[in-house]
Amino acid sequence: MCGIVGVVSHSPVNQLIYDSLLLLQHRGQDAAGIATANGSNFHMHKANGMVRDVFRTRNMRSLPGTTGIGQVRYPTAGSASSEEEAQPFYVNAPFGIILAHNGNLTNWQQLKDEMFRIDRRHINTNSDTEVMLNVLAHELQLSSSGLQLDPAALFNAVSGVHRRVRGSYAIVSLIAGYGLLGFRDPFGIRPLCIGKQETPEGVEWILASESVAIEGIGFEFVRDVAPGEAIFIDIEGNLHSQQCASTPSLNPCIFELVYLARPDSVLDGVPVYNVRLRMGDYLAEKIRRELPDVAIDVVMPIPDSSRPAAMQVAKKLGVEYREGFFKNRYVGRTFIMPGQAVRKKSVRQKLNAMGIEFKGKNVLIVDDSIVRGTTSHEIVQMARDAGANKVIFASAAPPVKFPNVYGIDMPTRGELVAHGRTDDEVARMIGADHLVYQDVDALKQAVRDINPALKEFEASCFDGNYVTGDITTEYLDRIETARLAPSSQSDRDAASEAIDGGAPARSQLHLQLSVG
Repeated sequence: MCGIVGVVSHSPVNQLIYDSLLLLQHRGQDAAGIATANGSNFHMHKANGMVRDVFRTRNMRSLPGTTGIGQVRYPTAGSASSEEEAQPFYVNAPFGIILAHNGNLTNWQQLKDEMFRIDRRHINTNSDTEVMLNVLAHELQLSSSGLQLDPAALFNAVSGVHRRVRGSYAIVSLIAGYGLLGFRDPFGIRPLCIGKQETPEGVEWILASESVAIEGIGFEFVRDVAPGEAIFIDIEGNLHSQQCASTPSLNPCIFELVYLARPDSVLDGVPVYNVRLRMGDYLAEKIRRELPDVAIDVVMPIPDSSRPAAMQVAKKLGVEYREGFFKNRYVGRTFIMPGQAVRKKSVRQKLNAMGIEFKGKNVLIVDDSIVRGTTSHEIVQMARDAGANKVIFASAAPPVKFPNVYGIDMPTRGELVAHGRTDDEVARMIGADHLVYQDVDALKQAVRDINPALKEFEASCFDGNYVTGDITTEYLDRIETARLAPSSQSDRDAASEAIDGGAPARSQLHLQLSVG
């Protein structure tokens, strides 16, 4: 999960991209980067850290140009703390290309090998984004014969990418002297949408992961990019589009709606806030069925993403809704922090339980999901320490039982508290008196209630169905082995130490690349 944005404007884009990345900060807190095009020159600055920390005034001044892309990174492949793998990535041939990526390529290792053996391209990092960049570059070379580019050649190249690449991907890419290219994987797993703004000089365009990054900077939301579709906006502001996949189908990641996306976004025709309310309706029905004799005095959310569901649960059950947990907004999202010890420590820094709301009460706590169980255990213990009589825990999402390989960092079965365990066993592990999970079918129906046109979803972490068709038990075994390898562990330990010790050290990476 990362956040990406691309802008074609008639005025400098550095501030527009910066503002959009702030609106997408929830999608990645590990690193941030912006690249702009000014004539035949690319300018890029990227580093580890939050957007506000990576970019200073001097950095923004060094990013001239009316076309640009940006990314906030949440690592799912490669080293969790490697600044070399911050995005965007650059390659100088053909034409000069800069690219940012949201998703995860499931065959990136195979492609990396092909790049070296067949395409004669060198991949210098363990980032699947660098692999994607070089696949695109190779396909552009073939489509254009290294000569002039036109939209037909660009779209033919994207078709080649779709044929070779597996997994999830939403892409924004600058091509020197030509414009902005964006495309989405044929299954539509990761989101990408289009916005525009009318100006006296002409139309300005934006591509972004979520609609909030479009509307939040004053642009008008136009539509979602279709699965397999490519969008090309030339430097004059003309938009070209074409379906580049042979058999596209829309299977959006349902975990985006549960947790990842901002509630004020609209993804594939689904207002995120509305579907989270609907999730609360179905969750309340299940609580009523499974715990008919359990007295509940108060319903409390874990801020912020579970709040809409919790409000609906309280309303449907006829129980008082209260805010008992208060959030320190200066601590990052615990779900995307490396290392169990770091997550456990950060929960107490992030949340505080107010005793007056818990003392002597049977409290129903509603969270958006339970992944590793570390956070849930700490929250239940906080409620007990604050004086709760009983703690009932409800998850607005179904049990996370399977690894996600499409861009969410939950790749090993052993890390998932619900994998191979019953609900009662999970309840004991997190210390709750009772535990209620949302049903998978109810979650999918909650989305369909809002947008009936959506038929299928990427919900592999809940139902074990990997829509790309290339994920086997052997594949999952390989990625788990790689994740638990000593080098990977040392990377995670180093990342944990950096967070425990404060802000990680970072070097300033500013590149000015002249492209012929």
